[in-house]
Amino acid sequence: MSTSDPYVDLRSRAFAIAYQMLGSVGEAEDVMQEAFLRLHRTQRDGETIASPRAYIATLVTRLAIDQWRSARARREQYVGEWLPEPLAADPSPGEHAETADSLSLAVLVLLETLTPQQRAAFLLREVFDYPYTEVAEIIGTDVDTTRHLVARARRRVRERRPRYHATRQQQRRLAGRFFAAVEHGDLPALEELLAQDVAMHGDGGGRVPALGRPLNGRQPVARVLAAMAPLLARAGGVRFDLTKVNGQPGALVFDTRGLLVAVMALDITDGHIQTIHSIVNPDKLQHFGRVGNLGDLVRADPDPTGDA
Repeated sequence: MSTSDPYVDLRSRAFAIAYQMLGSVGEAEDVMQEAFLRLHRTQRDGETIASPRAYIATLVTRLAIDQWRSARARREQYVGEWLPEPLAADPSPGEHAETADSLSLAVLVLLETLTPQQRAAFLLREVFDYPYTEVAEIIGTDVDTTRHLVARARRRVRERRPRYHATRQQQRRLAGRFFAAVEHGDLPALEELLAQDVAMHGDGGGRVPALGRPLNGRQPVARVLAAMAPLLARAGGVRFDLTKVNGQPGALVFDTRGLLVAVMALDITDGHIQTIHSIVNPDKLQHFGRVGNLGDLVRADPDPTGDA
């Protein structure tokens, strides 16, 4: 007897919508589960649902908008810079390039500057390719209003959206060189790999010492990264497992016990690393499995940047 989920593809789409609306794996899973619970209740009560795809998209989007509003208030009290929870996976082969780019941490951070309706309208139309009429129905507006929401969001995203000009092979090669340089504290190699105006972002959430604000510039970023090597070496070192993080090159960072202590993602432009995102808040890594605390490894000098 088959135990396969008849809605497996629908669940994948529902999670993708919720995650890109919220930037949180746990919150996206909660929204998705609530949406499917309502679907099952409706079907159990004998109501006919003409299009489960449209029904779930509507429920997930509206639930995510409600969740986003409450999450927004919590994020205003967040310690340090807030970054989305990372995903260590590539988009599926069936997802187009726009979807892959929209998953990047840089774009998810950018989407935080939109209103909930703008974000929902933009994602549904530009990323998931829903027609304007369906987007309008999902978010509860008319088509003209929806077009304006999408247009405003599109302008804002295009103005600041990162552009990636590297093949997958180039990305893997550059990422490998970068993480090797970080592991060995190779300052000249780091300076060579980083863009002149590189930006580094860190999220410790008050649980782990991290950058208190974005760090900009080749020399400052290279110095901070190189300074981490001797601290980590005294604790036995860490292991960088190269992977895709939200569709971009990155690494999972494990301590000597095999506990995940950080996830790092890189944005690469014109042969240089343009942006570095480092998530070390254990609360944001729980969905990967066994998690450690990077602060325990560097407690001899918990904040080499001087920014708590």
